[in-house]
Amino acid sequence: MVFIQLFEAMKIGSDKQKKAYIAIEELRIMNELRTYHPVLCGTIPIGIDVEDSDLDVIMEVNKLDEFESQLITLYGNKEKFKVKRTTIRFKEVVKANFVFNNFEFELFGQNEPVHNQNAYLHMIIEYKLMQRFPELKSKVLGLRKQGYKTEPAFCEILGITKDPYYGLIRYGIKEGIISKMN
Repeated sequence: MVFIQLFEAMKIGSDKQKKAYIAIEELRIMNELRTYHPVLCGTIPIGIDVEDSDLDVIMEVNKLDEFESQLITLYGNKEKFKVKRTTIRFKEVVKANFVFNNFEFELFGQNEPVHNQNAYLHMIIEYKLMQRFPELKSKVLGLRKQGYKTEPAFCEILGITKDPYYGLIRYGIKEGIISKMN
């Protein structure tokens, strides 16, 4: 699968990707949380990160109480650790944030398969678009350095109006990059 290839490629990627890979391995996130099918998403795996980009790990979680307790047990001693529950798009989620080896981490769990979660869909769409149109990378990075978030930067370049998060998914469906909207 694409996300496994992207994660493994970080071992030989940019300096930041290599350091991120090492940090994730030192925390043993992929092993300790394997029952939740963790996937690293975001800009670092696909090489469009900026200085303050974080490491987002998304997971499929059916029992949020158990997940929250496990996050506190495993990572509660990390710098700036905080955990919260919230509702995003009508789904309850648990998010834990902390800093480790100079990287900000966000561990995100919701009762949705990871391959249907927006963070995963956005990353796949962005990655595939940059493969099709290599010039996109420098344009997106230029906008990101001006303060744009990733999805709005892609939408600005692609002429997608309205909600950039759903707009990018609709664009990915239209272009045959993904097959459905979650």
